[in-house]
Amino acid sequence: MKRARQITLTNAERSVLLRWSRDQRAPARLVLRARIVLLAAKGLLNQEIAAKLGTLKKTVGLWRRRFAEQRLAGIERDATRPGPRPPIPTSVIRKILRKTTTENPTAAPNWSTRTMAKAVGVSHATVQRVWSANGLKPHLLRTGKVFSDPHFVE
Repeated sequence: MKRARQITLTNAERSVLLRWSRDQRAPARLVLRARIVLLAAKGLLNQEIAAKLGTLKKTVGLWRRRFAEQRLAGIERDATRPGPRPPIPTSVIRKILRKTTTENPTAAPNWSTRTMAKAVGVSHATVQRVWSANGLKPHLLRTGKVFSDPHFVE
């Protein structure tokens, strides 16, 4: 069974955490985090802290660990999160559209997102986003359809 990290506080840390836990104008998430750390410093188990504060055991474990690693700075701010998904490169979009409209797959009567993804070297979700943005549904055709108009993509 995993043991929770032991938390010991300095007097300065304890006073800051007590102030945060009692501050009525502080964000609720900061108040909860401060209370978690204060109870952990008293030696309570994660399960006991979770029951006492009405939160999840996983949440208690997260903030106990973050405090043990980064001290007050670890619970004061949220961790950074990844930014938005990068846009699909234009060359990849063109390649998907060209293959969709001018070629048939070798092993099937029409393209599916997964066969196109394998042929182009991207994820099937990327193919789905490109097809949706351009109103293409080749996987719903009964037979493969190759468009002879060279300017169809435009």
